[in-house]
Amino acid sequence: QVQVTESGGGLVQAGGSLRLACAVSGNFFNSRAMGWFRQAPGKDREFVACIDWTNSAQLSDSVKGRFTISRDNAKKTVALQMNSLKPEDSAVYYCTARPFAICSTQAGEFNDWGQGTTVSVSS
Repeated sequence: QVQVTESGGGLVQAGGSLRLACAVSGNFFNSRAMGWFRQAPGKDREFVACIDWTNSAQLSDSVKGRFTISRDNAKKTVALQMNSLKPEDSAVYYCTARPFAICSTQAGEFNDWGQGTTVSVSS
């Protein structure tokens, strides 16, 4: 069984930076693609970033050039570095693990989710 725990959310001014961290327990971390999704109030959960077993990353168009995803297989952690934050980035951010090694942008293809961490960006 996989447990996923996020940390690092908070309140930041527009243009600022935050680094989200995700710790994963359980087996086969190295062979799992890891993703970040976010959900703003009244909106659907949306894809943010994913990193596969080869460290190949996918980012949504809305965060490309501002966010970076990385993983440390030895520590079983995933990080989301968020720079040049905008008010529209405000949301609850979820870390999630996929039971396969390659990435997906679809939330339904990830089956282990954390509780989420809140990011608020003020204008």
